[in-house]
Amino acid sequence: MRLTNYTDYSLRVLLYLALKKGNELSNIKEIADAYHISKNHLMKVIHELGKLGLIETIRGRNGGIRLAKNPRDINIGEVVTYTEEDFHVVECFNRKGNQCLITPSCKLKHVLYEALQAFINVLKGYTLEDLTQNKDELQQLLRSKQ
Repeated sequence: MRLTNYTDYSLRVLLYLALKKGNELSNIKEIADAYHISKNHLMKVIHELGKLGLIETIRGRNGGIRLAKNPRDINIGEVVTYTEEDFHVVECFNRKGNQCLITPSCKLKHVLYEALQAFINVLKGYTLEDLTQNKDELQQLLRSKQ
């Protein structure tokens, strides 16, 4: 299983914002610089996270972004299922594009589907709060790379 960069960046943005104190605002440039990733990529991610109600965007000179929910209320499995375009681990998972001749009798697809469900269920067992239990260490690492 491999997650897209889009999901990776979404999770990183949420982690970054969860490390902020109180209602402290961040901005795209700050996050892009911290992770050494493109601001353009983050703009799309930020927009989508806002539409999902996970972050709040404040416009204007003193604007920025912050979490719209408490980190304990942001489920990692849900974020991944919202941000991944599809979960076509193998060709037969894509009903429209499946050309595999053995699909009707294949047992592998069932095993892979079961593994995919287990993967998602493990992620659903964690919240953003769980991933930021070591706030001081994470903050130090992000500061040291800027």
